[in-house]
Amino acid sequence: MSDATASNQRTISNQITDLHNMAAKQFNQASQNLGVIDGNVDNVNKNVRLINSEVAKLAKEFAEFIKSDTKAKALIRAEARIGNLRDKLKDQFGHHDIVRKHTTGILQADDLELVRRETIETVTEELMLAAPGYWLAPCLVAIAAWLNDKQDLAERAVREAIKRDDEKTSLLFGLICRRANRGVACLRWIQRYLANQHEEQLDRKTVIILDAFASGLLGADTEGVVETQLEEWLTRLSDKEGFEDQQITQWSEAINLKRKTYTGKYTYLPKYSKTWPQLQNIMEGAYLHASIFSYFENIFSKQSSGLELKEQLDEILSSLVSDFDEAELPLRQEYRFSELIIENGGDEDRAKRDMEIVKSGYDVYKDFTQLLTDAAMKPEASRASVSTQKFAIALTREWINKAYRDIIDKNRKAIPQNIEINVDDFNDITMDGKNENDLIRKFDNMIENERADANDANVLTGFQKFCLWGGISFGVIAVIAFINSAIFWGLLFFGIGLGWVINHFSKKKVVNANREEIRDRFDKKKEDGQAIIRATIAEIVDFMSEFKVKDAESIKVTDFIDQIRPSETLQEIKEDNALSAALPIWNVAPPATTVRRKSSQNSR
Repeated sequence: MSDATASNQRTISNQITDLHNMAAKQFNQASQNLGVIDGNVDNVNKNVRLINSEVAKLAKEFAEFIKSDTKAKALIRAEARIGNLRDKLKDQFGHHDIVRKHTTGILQADDLELVRRETIETVTEELMLAAPGYWLAPCLVAIAAWLNDKQDLAERAVREAIKRDDEKTSLLFGLICRRANRGVACLRWIQRYLANQHEEQLDRKTVIILDAFASGLLGADTEGVVETQLEEWLTRLSDKEGFEDQQITQWSEAINLKRKTYTGKYTYLPKYSKTWPQLQNIMEGAYLHASIFSYFENIFSKQSSGLELKEQLDEILSSLVSDFDEAELPLRQEYRFSELIIENGGDEDRAKRDMEIVKSGYDVYKDFTQLLTDAAMKPEASRASVSTQKFAIALTREWINKAYRDIIDKNRKAIPQNIEINVDDFNDITMDGKNENDLIRKFDNMIENERADANDANVLTGFQKFCLWGGISFGVIAVIAFINSAIFWGLLFFGIGLGWVINHFSKKKVVNANREEIRDRFDKKKEDGQAIIRATIAEIVDFMSEFKVKDAESIKVTDFIDQIRPSETLQEIKEDNALSAALPIWNVAPPATTVRRKSSQNSR
């Protein structure tokens, strides 16, 4: 290579190096610039986050300010509204408060002799006219007239009260007569109150009244006026299509709540019969008879004091007298809503939620038959007394009996015609255990077939059988080799022959040992299986015997129900108080006017 060429190569190399260094420098500079840009971007992001945080804080503060301002304005409006509503209530319904106070005073007085003259001076027909449309005003006049032995005035006032509100008037005088120990009048008023109700929509108040009637707190229904009303309800309900089927279903479900899980004393049946769940179910149905009999017997052996019911009746009476009239309710609800706004610091949303809770406290309505079912079978949930349980069972005994007989019939039909016995791979059936020997024979045959199959599989292979004769053949060849001085071949064939003979006899020994194991195993399987089958059949026999005994107890239940009569479950409880001592001998009785029963759709 010439010097000029070498010089050119060095020059080109240096230029390439310079270009490389320049590119590296520019790349480093670009990287530094990118780092600065990244830093700037991070700073921008931080600033954006800071601004967003500040904006969110301002938005929250503004929202809180708006909320606070809204509450403050709502609070001012509520306070102003309360003042206006208070004036409206006073102007429109001020006389209602006077009537309520006078009535409450009479009912709560310990000594009515001290208040009688004052009452007769202040409670007049003028007060009734001052509160037009208010049902309690003529009731108060009637009570005052009754206390002062003015029968004509009392009867006229009662008629006016019934015109204004038949339902409340009837309930009020029914409870007042109860407190005054006027049993006949009490029951007539209660009958009128019940006649106002619709049998498909009864509230908690009606439940308590029926409870009190059953407990004897309303007097002895010797004339059958209340019983007749209840029977009228049942008749109307019975006329509805599908009613009886509905009652049977309803009572069947209620009765079956008393079923208990049956475990029993049996150990083989649950394990060796696939029919056990079905057997368990029918035995639970059979044990139900004893449970129901004990349940009913326990109810009818108890006595009810009625103390709690007296308190509940007094609460109803008190609420009747002190509660606001329907005409007042719109203003009263508006007034209460304004109070809730103030109580919640102007928070109208929370006040609305609280108001909804107040409105949701209304009674749940039930039809008469469901009420009776719940009272009889679910007293804890329905808060029914023992007396009401007795009365409910007696009043519905016909449906209880039909439902109960239906339960009995269904349980007996569920008895399996064939009961399975399942032992290992053995599956067969028995009706009553009488075919035990036949089952054992079938089981033995199955075991023998299995044994035969096992023995058939436990034999020497063709090669293992051939090893004996093949080994002898190799031995003969070895002898011939030895005779011909072919020692090596003689030893070789002798070794092969000996190995084959040994293999044959060792495998044969294993087969014989397996045969003994198969014999012992299947002998034990047969013995154990026979014992299990016999034990299972014995338990089937015991089970069916136990079932028959428990199932026969159903007659005790049906006889018990047949003997119950509603009138025999009722009692009478009297009490002495100031009201009973102060009233004259005559009674304020309901007039013989037509009662307008509530409609099912519009009763609430």
